[in-house]
Amino acid sequence: MRELPAEAGRTRPVQVHFDDLDPLGMVHNSRYALFVERAITAFWQEAGWSVDPDRSRYRDTHLVVREFLIRYEAPIRGTGGVDVWFRISRLGRTSVVYAFQVRSDEGRCVHAHGHRVQIRVDPDTLKPLAFSDELRETARGLMEDPAR
Repeated sequence: MRELPAEAGRTRPVQVHFDDLDPLGMVHNSRYALFVERAITAFWQEAGWSVDPDRSRYRDTHLVVREFLIRYEAPIRGTGGVDVWFRISRLGRTSVVYAFQVRSDEGRCVHAHGHRVQIRVDPDTLKPLAFSDELRETARGLMEDPAR
């Protein structure tokens, strides 16, 4: 079992449904990424982000995933709730790296962990674009080391 990190960042509950399971009654490997996406998106939506530029508090509405790495440690069996813990481990000029863990049993069991890299892009050219100061300010609350 992996050592749990310091609790910088956030933890969000995610519901495991019957259609998340594979024929063996375990969560299908592809669903872990979905759980992470739901948790991170919920955080940003509550902070005022929207995919719709007219409704978003941030100008940073066009974001793409560049990399998603998941290491599986212990299967999730059956339906119920799990938690997704995440934080920003690196915030660059145009990219952000989230570290995450999918946990259960009040954080004692880490089912999967990894990282997700996201890039802000210009909607017309799809070339990397610098994050706004507004987004950076909110992101600092998710960082391991705000000076990083």
